[in-house]
Amino acid sequence: MPDDTLDVVVDPAVHAAFPDYVALVLVASGVANAPTDAAGDALLADAEAAVRGAGLQRAADHPHIAAWRAAFSAFGSKPSRYPCSAEALMARVLKGQPLPRVNVLVDLYNTVSVRHVVPLGGEDADRLDGALRLAVAAGGEPFDPRDDGAAADPVRAGEVVWRDATGVTCRRWNWRQGRRTQLTEATTRAFFVFDRLDGLPLDDLHRAADELSALLRERRPAAELTRIERRLPAAA
Repeated sequence: MPDDTLDVVVDPAVHAAFPDYVALVLVASGVANAPTDAAGDALLADAEAAVRGAGLQRAADHPHIAAWRAAFSAFGSKPSRYPCSAEALMARVLKGQPLPRVNVLVDLYNTVSVRHVVPLGGEDADRLDGALRLAVAAGGEPFDPRDDGAAADPVRAGEVVWRDATGVTCRRWNWRQGRRTQLTEATTRAFFVFDRLDGLPLDDLHRAADELSALLRERRPAAELTRIERRLPAAA
């Protein structure tokens, strides 16, 4: 994207199948990234403690995670194999493993994701080609996977994906992001996608965005933040 605008589109087919869905996108300019540091490590450690102290036996016991498991099943992705991003992070902690330490921006959004139980991903806005669109895949769309085995699993017809004019940027709604638009230490303009279904009140969705906004401003006081929301009126 060449300027500070971001065009976010949720295709009608997605809202027809999931009328309760809300996309909240936080666009952040002037957020120079950096390697994981002590402050980020402490935030993640606090988030891990919050997950362990929430009284959940499984991440799937949370109503928002349960809603995402039902949504994934509805478009043909087995949630036990392809969990939403928030479930994957929370399950990791509940198994006694630490959250990943990646870089400052990724560490911040992972902290907020598990604290608020909301699927949340961030990408480099300057690597996006045209509009950011949530769509139902026709099958076979280009996807630039990371080195995690995703190349062996092509985009399938009916899969809900985030994409731009070049191809898919995130598989299975929020399961796996690609390499092309990933946040790196060279990123200075990012966007963060909060995905919401029933099981998470809208006020809680905005509280999660408020927390990420505050964390970004602590790190980069001059950052410019813009919030974009896409939902059906019936989701209010």
